[in-house]
Amino acid sequence: MTARLLEEYRNKIVPDLQKEFNFENEFLIPKLEKISINMGVGSDAVADSKCVAKVAAELGLIAGQKPIITKAKKSIAGFKLREGVPVGCKVTLRKDRMYEFMDRLVYVALPRVRDFRGLSSKSFSAGNYTIGLKEHIVFPEVDYDKVDKVRGMDITIVTSARTNEECKALLQKFNMPFTS
Repeated sequence: MTARLLEEYRNKIVPDLQKEFNFENEFLIPKLEKISINMGVGSDAVADSKCVAKVAAELGLIAGQKPIITKAKKSIAGFKLREGVPVGCKVTLRKDRMYEFMDRLVYVALPRVRDFRGLSSKSFSAGNYTIGLKEHIVFPEVDYDKVDKVRGMDITIVTSARTNEECKALLQKFNMPFTS
């Protein structure tokens, strides 16, 4: 079974983008390559060693894939941080899981964000788009009663688009709610 958004991409979005940008070769048409999700725990990891494991479990529920625990690369005395201490987790989604996550992000999670007025059109960089969410509890997979602390997360959508305009057009076809 393929993801709903993948079918929509193949059947509707590819022809639309080909007409819009006059691509002669189908391999020039931008596509989603991967989605990277990152959650940091900050100074909580120093006080509670199980904190990173809890955050990793929550990110695993959101992504549908086991995350990798990231560790501090160098010591910073001001943050009471030592090299090698776990400070967060990340996961990279590809293929069907990526499209399923994109579907849940656009149609379930973003509408649940408090005071949401749309995504910024300024977060594009070399054909990629980054979103910062302040609350990970907007995803329905996370049980609010079991969450000890609400955390933020960064979501980076990596595309094969060569320009930011192509990337924005692609994401708009996936119904990403951008502000003007």
